[in-house]
Amino acid sequence: MNLSETAFIRKLHPGDDFTKSSRFGLRWFTPAVEVPLCGHATLASAAVLFHIRKNTNSVLTFVTLSGELKARQVEDNIVLDLPLYVTHPQVLQEVEELIKAAVGDMVVQDVRFSPDTMNLLVRLSDTYKRSVLEELQVNAQGFLSAEKTGKVKGVILTLKGDSSGKHDFYSRYFSPWCGVLEDPVTGSTHAVLGSYWSEQLGKKEMLAFQCSRRGGELKISLRSDGRIDIAGQFAVVVKGNLTL
Repeated sequence: MNLSETAFIRKLHPGDDFTKSSRFGLRWFTPAVEVPLCGHATLASAAVLFHIRKNTNSVLTFVTLSGELKARQVEDNIVLDLPLYVTHPQVLQEVEELIKAAVGDMVVQDVRFSPDTMNLLVRLSDTYKRSVLEELQVNAQGFLSAEKTGKVKGVILTLKGDSSGKHDFYSRYFSPWCGVLEDPVTGSTHAVLGSYWSEQLGKKEMLAFQCSRRGGELKISLRSDGRIDIAGQFAVVVKGNLTL
């Protein structure tokens, strides 16, 4: 469908109903590959079931490649229950060329790797402001030749929030390996970012902003069961029928 990502909802049993059932299968695809997790396509799927198909359940469960994911409505938001992914310190020399391709000579404060998501997290110096991350010109296609380890499938650039602003941290996300030069807003990367920034800031509740051209705000809550709630809003912008 040439979008990152396209979600496909399916019935798990012949007698299931999109209006009455509470469990569905869910798969996500970039323009190039199937991916194991996509937060915003899950939010969109829940929004369609709740608001277009008028599903009557308070909680929906999606059976996915990342296990069972739950979605519920809380006021104007849809809240996703996602896995929480930890990061580990990354040896700079192994990814130095990739980082240079991403941020040039900018000062990098920390580098982490998430083996579960194959994402490299690059934290820029706290001296930078949000506008620096927003205005950074990134040639994500160049990441493909700069990545030498064979393990990285996505690059997260992140920055601590300004003391004068309302957001705890900012980010941008690039995954040319999956056919996505830059993702507008990425729920799954915030399952990584939530873990990292909770550790750095000593907070369980955070407000994040992804600084793509379109941009998006995410409410994050780390749970006592080792998972993460990520809340966001939705808007239906187009409807149609796909004929096979």
